[in-house]
Amino acid sequence: MKIVSQIKEPIEREMELFETKFRDSMSSNVALLNRITYYIVNRKGKQMRPMFVFLTAKLLNDGAVNERTYRGASVIELIHTATLVHDDVVDESYKRRGFFSINALWKNKIAVLVGDYLLSKGLLLSIDNSDFDLLRIISVAVREMSEGELLQIEKARRLDITEAVYYDIIRQKTATLIAACCSLGACSVRPDSEDVETFRKFGELCGMAFQIKDDLFDYGGYKIGKPTGIDIKEQKMTLPLIYVINNCSADEKKWLINSVKNHNKDKKRVKEVITFVKERGGLEYAVKKMLAFKEEALTLLSTYPESNYKNSLELMVNYVVDRKK
Repeated sequence: MKIVSQIKEPIEREMELFETKFRDSMSSNVALLNRITYYIVNRKGKQMRPMFVFLTAKLLNDGAVNERTYRGASVIELIHTATLVHDDVVDESYKRRGFFSINALWKNKIAVLVGDYLLSKGLLLSIDNSDFDLLRIISVAVREMSEGELLQIEKARRLDITEAVYYDIIRQKTATLIAACCSLGACSVRPDSEDVETFRKFGELCGMAFQIKDDLFDYGGYKIGKPTGIDIKEQKMTLPLIYVINNCSADEKKWLINSVKNHNKDKKRVKEVITFVKERGGLEYAVKKMLAFKEEALTLLSTYPESNYKNSLELMVNYVVDRKK
């Protein structure tokens, strides 16, 4: 966690104030809701998304942020939290970051309603302050995330997806939210500038690298709270597997697809698939692609003047690919 503290250093004060503003943005007259949102706030993760918002804003605005920056960070965190609550219901997941999920403690109906409440709070926070440009950025992100999830479900039925389709899925599912964080940060201090699009692209590249790193965890190495091979068990097509499926013989391809489709609960078979993907260079290929996205992100950043905020964003990009969980 030392690296995360280093990244946070130039925005320490803003992050503290953000915590208070974020907690206030969740408040309700319903005691049950307040109890649940209190539970959510006290079990937060690393808060990488608000960090992207503040670092981008400070980089572009001589180290200063404004109320729009705080609102942008709160909106993104409200919407992100809403999607996580809904995801846990859909995935029937009872743990989130080592704690019980909302649906585990309060059941599905309440979890869905809490997700809806957080979503509406995020939208209203923008509307009440006439932040329509910020609202547009976040609304596009939510639409793309939904499309990405549905695209993955649609394509997962066939399993033999191309690398291009895989990139479309992760661009929408994962990268679009990080892209929204960076463009929100830019838009909060420099609306209608080219920087809004530059930082959207920067965030997207970070998100692509982030997702490929997640794919790699599935093939052993570091534990991230989910056992090795879980993506295969869930029939999720990840980059190492896609590369090998598209670069092996017809018989091997048949065996791989059959293994993932019909034998994904067989531990021995899953292990064989993992070994096969490793032997055929699937991991090396995915690492190469991940590092290419990282380098592209750093190149975009290199055009901006030196500052603590730029250093932190560079650290963040490197952390995305070097993290152990």
